[in-house]
Amino acid sequence: MFTKILIANRGEIACRVIKTARRMGIATVAVYSDADARAPFVQMADEAVHIGPAPASESYLLPEKIIAACKQTGAEAVHPGYGFLSERASFVEALEAEGIAFIGPPANAIAAMGDKIESKKLAMEAGVNVVPGFVGEIEDTEHAVRISNDIGYPVMMKASAGGGGKGMRLAYSEKDVREGFEATKREGLNSFGDDRVFIEKFILNPRHIEIQVLGDKHGNVLYLNERECSIQRRHQKVVEEAPSPFVTPKMRKAMGEQCVALAKAVGYHSAGTVELIVSGADPTGESFYFLEMNTRLQVEHPVTEAITGIDLVEQMIRVAAGEKLSMTQDDIGIDGWAIENRIYAEDPYRGFLPSTGRLVRYSTPVPAWAGELRGVDGVRVDSGVQEGGEVSIFYDPMIAKLVTWGKTRDEAADLQIQALDAVELEGLGHNVDFLSALMQHPRFRSGELTTGFIAEEYPEGFEGADTSAEMHHLIAAIAAGIEFTHQSRQRRISEQLDGPQPVSSELVVRIDGFDHEVVLGEGHAMVDGHRIEGHCDWMPGQRTATATGPDGLELGLKIKRQRPGWLINTHGRTYSARVLPARIAPLAQHMIEKVPPDTSKMLLCPMPGLLVKLHVGEGDAVEAGQPLATVEAMKMENILRAEKSGTVASINAAEGETLVVDAVILELE
Repeated sequence: MFTKILIANRGEIACRVIKTARRMGIATVAVYSDADARAPFVQMADEAVHIGPAPASESYLLPEKIIAACKQTGAEAVHPGYGFLSERASFVEALEAEGIAFIGPPANAIAAMGDKIESKKLAMEAGVNVVPGFVGEIEDTEHAVRISNDIGYPVMMKASAGGGGKGMRLAYSEKDVREGFEATKREGLNSFGDDRVFIEKFILNPRHIEIQVLGDKHGNVLYLNERECSIQRRHQKVVEEAPSPFVTPKMRKAMGEQCVALAKAVGYHSAGTVELIVSGADPTGESFYFLEMNTRLQVEHPVTEAITGIDLVEQMIRVAAGEKLSMTQDDIGIDGWAIENRIYAEDPYRGFLPSTGRLVRYSTPVPAWAGELRGVDGVRVDSGVQEGGEVSIFYDPMIAKLVTWGKTRDEAADLQIQALDAVELEGLGHNVDFLSALMQHPRFRSGELTTGFIAEEYPEGFEGADTSAEMHHLIAAIAAGIEFTHQSRQRRISEQLDGPQPVSSELVVRIDGFDHEVVLGEGHAMVDGHRIEGHCDWMPGQRTATATGPDGLELGLKIKRQRPGWLINTHGRTYSARVLPARIAPLAQHMIEKVPPDTSKMLLCPMPGLLVKLHVGEGDAVEAGQPLATVEAMKMENILRAEKSGTVASINAAEGETLVVDAVILELE
């Protein structure tokens, strides 16, 4: 067994590897860029080596710097995590040439499966179902159009070396192909150094299901059940769970055996994942097709660990050290249900635009890395950031992975809602509310999932989790109670100076434009004539609290003062509650509302990013929906379109310029 390993990665996955290595008695070495000098993974490791500036191309993506760090520290092996160099065959070969072990699959397997075009050919030879499409190199846009027309729309254009949702475009028409083909090539080149693209048929009502495989160097390969990863946005996974609510034991066996056959065909060892697309329109469940094989550890591996009890990082290390797998296929079971939500620095209220900045406040329901594979009481937090740290434009915007385990799917989902209520995040936009809304969504709870779930259920964007009249009544009662407690404290302070001060228990609470008459009593409140019994433990100065309501409902609250009233966040929605004494409330209608300025004639940059391309010039006439500019943020290209017709009056930014949020790119007249 190794005595010291180096982690050629950063963030939460570096922390993840360090935790298991520490338990195994193996010393660890972290490598870090300028941007990560004070990151948690650097503090967790036994040793740390600085390898360069913040851009990954000048630090984490340079094999020679990783090898130099190994030699400097005496590390015997390298765990690559995911992303960066994890699927680069030349890196594995370079390590082997220096006598350094790679904690992952052999170089030939990485090369075979890393090329999506070649991997499809190998999958067909191994007897694996593949999606209809064009397997070969595409010359140019015109060639792509001809191929797409032959296959039949819709089609998916994918960068051959792509992954993580990058370098993918869905095309419903020839126009989409012409507009997106070059962008797909650029994303592939920028993110993976390979601009080759392939095109395949887009499966209707698709479910994204993947099989975890694990092999050793002695020819043993197992499948560790499946993960459902259908809830995605822009082909980036948002929610993962194991097992899948769609997969039957018969399907699981058929999928697993095909994936094992593929792994054996390429001489695979270590942990890996075979991704499949499954037609939800086929009630037999037999229409599943090979998408790609990820020759590394997956972001969502914790849900597999939770239901199998197998530490995948430990197994990777043992396999790399030459050990045989200690289990057989018959030993692999399914115990309970696990769900993982990815907490991202992106703002669902602004079209999921990336958000960067400092984590002014950050706390989670249980400490990061506490407990074992299932965390603490079924809640696990894998995180690579800390309060006061910064989410930069250089790396992936994921803040944490929140994993819950329960005996049933509903239990795991309910635990997610409870845990998300307890997450505190301030300083940048984040998707916590959106994740909570997903966990409560009737369609999610029914298990009727497809990769189009988010687009289908939130076609007009996200405005908060669904609410109800009953919830409004409960929030009104809570807001009134908080205001009464706040005013009572103010009264006690004021009485010391000015004598007795009255506090009204008859209040009017306005939520979403509706006024609710609230009369507070002992242990209850009358809201619009309805009696609501419950309790809230908020005290002045607290940012969080818990409340109970009818039918045993429990709410985790995040509370912020907003005169005259409160912002109360719970269950995926922020309620703006204006609270006034009943005798004063009628006067509020005379207050003048501030009207925001008209920016409809300006193209504002919606996120921090690089202005890659301007599609128009001064004096050009534009139509609504026409592309005006392309901005790259966190390695993803975003096309900004005209909201209305007009003529370009001025250009305020230049290609290659780094822009801040709301920077004016151009103006129309």
